[in-house]
Amino acid sequence: IVRRDPTTRGFTVLPRRWTVERTLGWLMNHRRLARDYEAHPHRSEAMIHVAMINLMTRRLTAESTPTWRGA
Repeated sequence: IVRRDPTTRGFTVLPRRWTVERTLGWLMNHRRLARDYEAHPHRSEAMIHVAMINLMTRRLTAESTPTWRGA
């Protein structure tokens, strides 16, 4: 957790926070993770692993497949 300096006013870039937000954005491209369908935490963890494996294999093979959002 990156704490914000209480003396700073306005917008300031917080270090390393963008990497977490970017990764969560990539995960939300997977329909199953957009909602919490799973009843057990270990199933949710497994779906996150599957989503990241899917992301990494598409990057390694440079395959561009349409997503469920149609983008």
